[in-house]
Amino acid sequence: MDKLYWLDQIKLQDRAKVGDKAFYLSKIIQRGYPVVPGFVVPAEILRQFLENLNSSESLVADLPHSSLHLDVTNWRQLQQVASRLRQEILTATVPQDWVNTIFQAAREWPTGCLILRPTLAVSTATPGMKNISGLLESVFCQCEPEAIASALKRTWSQIFRARSLLYWQRAGINLQQISLAVLVQPVENAIASGLLRANSSGWEIEATWGLGIAIALGEVQPDVYYIQQAVGVVEQQLGNKMLAYGVGDAAVGAFLEPVSKSALTPDHTCLNTYLLPEAQQKQYALQEEYLQQIIALGTQLVSELGKTFTIKWTIAGQTASSKLYITQVSSPHVITHAHFIRGLGAAGGRVVATALVIINQLQKPEELPQGVILVIPAIAPDWLPLLQQVGGIITEQGGLTSHAAILARELGIAAVVNATSATTLIKTGERLLLDGDRGEVYRLRGEGESGRGGEMERRKVAENPLHLPTSPSRPPFTPHSPMIATQLLVNLSQSSLIEQVQSFPVDGVGLLRSELMVLNILDGQHPNNWILGGRQAELLQRWSKQIMQFAHAFAPRPVFYRSLDWPQDLTSLSNNLPSSSQSMLGERGTFSYLQNPAVFELELQALASVQQAGYSNVNLLLPFVRTVEEFIFCRRKVEQALLTEVSQFQLWMMAEVPSILFLLPEYVKAGAAGISIGTNDLTQLLLGVDREQGQLGKVFNERHPAVMGAIAQLIQMAKSAGIPCSICGQAPALYPEIIDQLVEWGITSISVEPEAVERTYQAIARAEQRIILAAARRDLK
Repeated sequence: MDKLYWLDQIKLQDRAKVGDKAFYLSKIIQRGYPVVPGFVVPAEILRQFLENLNSSESLVADLPHSSLHLDVTNWRQLQQVASRLRQEILTATVPQDWVNTIFQAAREWPTGCLILRPTLAVSTATPGMKNISGLLESVFCQCEPEAIASALKRTWSQIFRARSLLYWQRAGINLQQISLAVLVQPVENAIASGLLRANSSGWEIEATWGLGIAIALGEVQPDVYYIQQAVGVVEQQLGNKMLAYGVGDAAVGAFLEPVSKSALTPDHTCLNTYLLPEAQQKQYALQEEYLQQIIALGTQLVSELGKTFTIKWTIAGQTASSKLYITQVSSPHVITHAHFIRGLGAAGGRVVATALVIINQLQKPEELPQGVILVIPAIAPDWLPLLQQVGGIITEQGGLTSHAAILARELGIAAVVNATSATTLIKTGERLLLDGDRGEVYRLRGEGESGRGGEMERRKVAENPLHLPTSPSRPPFTPHSPMIATQLLVNLSQSSLIEQVQSFPVDGVGLLRSELMVLNILDGQHPNNWILGGRQAELLQRWSKQIMQFAHAFAPRPVFYRSLDWPQDLTSLSNNLPSSSQSMLGERGTFSYLQNPAVFELELQALASVQQAGYSNVNLLLPFVRTVEEFIFCRRKVEQALLTEVSQFQLWMMAEVPSILFLLPEYVKAGAAGISIGTNDLTQLLLGVDREQGQLGKVFNERHPAVMGAIAQLIQMAKSAGIPCSICGQAPALYPEIIDQLVEWGITSISVEPEAVERTYQAIARAEQRIILAAARRDLK
């Protein structure tokens, strides 16, 4: 455990790590309000704990990567799954160094009792996330190592209770979107506890004797005070308070002897339940001075939180030395002093920088200021040379497989797409915090987060552009990493990433995106303009040099070079060419080679130059092939360029146009040596979903049964034809839970972005181990 986050030190960029409950409390305590001190065990610790669960059950082994979307209408199955998951967590061992870190920090407090409060953050905003009151409960424990470990597991396990699983399913939330941290605070005996609800029409204060858990458990009917700010208390109602909670052996006030723990407090090992004398039951829990303190505190908070908020409070200690504390606050909009926009987290990382808003993406500037957060309606691939200067990207349009998302992930730039009205809500020059993991954008308002800490966060991202683990104790791969039989390849286009990626345990480059690769050498001109301008030889030299860098770095591992697949929106490179801007797809892929073969012939010459330089590991991948006739045309061009003279050379094609589901045997007869499934285009063409439209993409994505069925069919058809089948779309990286099925179906190789290599490697290893284990079990029968 690298770090605990103390409430008085939490920064804005820590919100996803510490959860909303702790984050809001931290903002209040840092403004000088009385808050019970505490620290947060960050959400990443739960993820590490789940990853290290030692279980042969596939449900548990794949837990960190599972969507956990069950058939919630099958109540028996839901209960069985929930029980099994919670039992796995509760019986597992928490690393001793984690427990010691928490124990040593908690020993600073004079109390022997702790409360562990779940503090949750969910990376995608949904209507169902407005109120999760009662879903996750606080856990009490003694300040002892064994008790802390048990309480920590009980807190974590709550996200797998049946009602939690039902909630996540109905709210459309995947487990990967949930960040559960744990706020640890000391527990003192309290004179009274309760809550204050404030709104524009009036306030309501609830109060009971002792600790507030009595209200949370519904075991008392609290006293209620109705407040009008201009008048004061306008009405009060005595509650029904037969019992109260305290800690240790010290009863509060006139409480009687504690009742047996097993009777009323089965899990709260440091709590006692006290029966109140009849006389005390008939008294209000709040003396007038305490009531006025709460009202005064609420009046102060209006300036911080606005007119509508809720706080939980406690009056700790004995009568002579009591103090009012805030234990929880709910008012997300004003407390952060930051307007935020939500979209889709397209590329991970956080960055603090100044916004640059461009309203019209068709008016591309010659350069962008270094390190800015670019805010723009949408991004076309020809923006790539400019994007290498920016610190973050926000687009109003686009889904997880849009051009902006793909470019950002490859370049290691934090990005949020589908952020509605971003160019209207954000102004150039504003200081922003962009959280690409959670899909959120914050406007900073001079609280200090935009200063030194923000710059350090941006430098951290810049120094680690692929967002790989930086801790020396957890390297991406070790000599003890399991061997895998399924080939793992990497998608690339930028030579600047070669040095970082070539040492990865990958079997080669599964997708070298030529259209992005050459944008760095075209000087803003379409290749056709170079040819018409008599500069073909110069362009050929540049093109060959680019490909050769990848061939050299990965030799003898294969590099699958995908020839140009110009989308119709590269307007800045297409001014001298016939336009097909009225078409959603344009003259994409190999069809454009028939219309204008000169550029394709230049590509083939570049590949021939690479072969002549002694590299035999570069293969050709044809994009967006619609018909067998197009493939045959391209194969003949390849033969004319003498590429097939090198025995190792292979001509593959992308499997992304749905017609291949019917024509694959014909393509194999025509000479296709392999296929690579492009899930991005396959999904949008099968489901009629534009990949640039993020809202549709949330529902209609690669996990749709029609898409998964098509993938399974392609793998089986390739096996029957005796050719390899790879997959190079975004699906395995975005939804690692489908890797199990890909491996089981017999996929030859999986190619992903650099940032997804580690988790894909581990997912493949788990899938293969499960298949081996299942086969062994069958043999034993």
